[in-house]
Amino acid sequence: MRGLKKLRAFKIQHTLENDLLAETKKEMGNQQYKIKQYGKALGYYTEAIDLSPENSAYYGNRSACHMMLGHYKEALEDALKSVSLDSKFVKGWIRMAKCYLAVGDTSGAETAISRVKELDPVNSSLPAEIKNLETLKHYNDVANKAYAAKEYRTVVFCLDRALDISSACAKYKVLKAECLALLGRYQEAQELANDVLASDKQNADAILVRGMCLYFQDNVERAFTHFQHVLKLAPDHTKAMDIYKKAKALKQKKEEGNEAFKANKNTEAYNLYSEALSIDPNNTSTNAKLFFNRATVSSKLGRLNEAISDCTSALKLDPNYLKALLRRAKCYMDLQQYEEAIKDYEKAVSMDSTREMKKLLADAKLELKKSKRKDYYKILGIDKNASVEDIKKAYRKRALVHHPDRHANASEGERKEQEKKFKEVGEAYGILSDPQKRARYDNGQDFEDLTSSHPCFNADTVFQAFFSEGGGHFFSQSFPGSFTFQYQ
Repeated sequence: MRGLKKLRAFKIQHTLENDLLAETKKEMGNQQYKIKQYGKALGYYTEAIDLSPENSAYYGNRSACHMMLGHYKEALEDALKSVSLDSKFVKGWIRMAKCYLAVGDTSGAETAISRVKELDPVNSSLPAEIKNLETLKHYNDVANKAYAAKEYRTVVFCLDRALDISSACAKYKVLKAECLALLGRYQEAQELANDVLASDKQNADAILVRGMCLYFQDNVERAFTHFQHVLKLAPDHTKAMDIYKKAKALKQKKEEGNEAFKANKNTEAYNLYSEALSIDPNNTSTNAKLFFNRATVSSKLGRLNEAISDCTSALKLDPNYLKALLRRAKCYMDLQQYEEAIKDYEKAVSMDSTREMKKLLADAKLELKKSKRKDYYKILGIDKNASVEDIKKAYRKRALVHHPDRHANASEGERKEQEKKFKEVGEAYGILSDPQKRARYDNGQDFEDLTSSHPCFNADTVFQAFFSEGGGHFFSQSFPGSFTFQYQ
């Protein structure tokens, strides 16, 4: 009996000594906490717990320290332990509420806040935590509705507000990263996913976001690896299954379109590219290339307006897509819409200031300048490859039709119109029948420059000289009030 008494006394003494030492360690921890040396404070609180493991306050103190270090999982564990030891420990419940809010658990936070209301209705910490809970629930609800409506910018906005409160919520971070990826902000999305993976390497949602970023940037093979990894971790992951399926279908259809194009099966290629474009509207990078590919096919099929439309769609998805810009400019050139072509070539030069680009721009400006002059080939009704004989025949025909004397009995307005056309026919012949002037005209020189050495141009003189060349005779008294032309 005496031995048992001594043993009990020893234990009591030992416990008292431990409690005293534990209290000392706690105070040392408090001192470090006050000067924001949280790492050192954490060590002292741990020593206090080791010495007195049934003291709820020590767990509460260490919980607060973990929170300041951003260790919310550990902080929550300590807070839960503190209230399990003392169900009326208000500080423990307050810290539980804070931790649950930090990790985005609104249900857990609500339970902890309700318990504080029961134990200490006027607790000074309550209003702030209640407000945080209400704010978090509001933005969480709005974000979910916006996500369902595919309003990803709104989701990002709401999650930013939510993360101000729930800074350790992996779910919010991953969802925000997913929406950033869907908005084409791939670097931000990857950084956020990597942040989650730094503390949870097996987070399937974060791995999926990294795969999405690769897929949306047309790095399909690496994306496939990520999707397969997700499905190994979570075989029933619906999002991963859906995007993996789309990625495989898109890759296959695009490759089939490319093969058809290489084989000159343009209509088939057009249809395959169209099918590919319907698979995944979120993949802007691949879709931009598909629009460009389809535009190339359309231009080969002579459907230039369709080609322009597809190039425009490609540029909306990728404003710096140089090939699409050049393809559209070429189509504008072929349609003689030179001002639009110049705009595209000017942007192309700003993106790639090479000699080739500058020449394309210069050529477009030249064609625009030429288009604003009188088209002498059109006036004579001939093409640009017309021979000298073609030019003479065309002039003979048009000059006889428009000579003013032939329209002497017409109205004044009609006579003036025919005089104008007669003069233009003479101008056209005067330029195109002279090899040097024709060459300069074809190179874009203005007519005023070409005729500067002959400021007193006279269409009648050209007419008379032409008909005199070949032994032609024209004399009056055939047309009523005019003369007859007779060519032999």
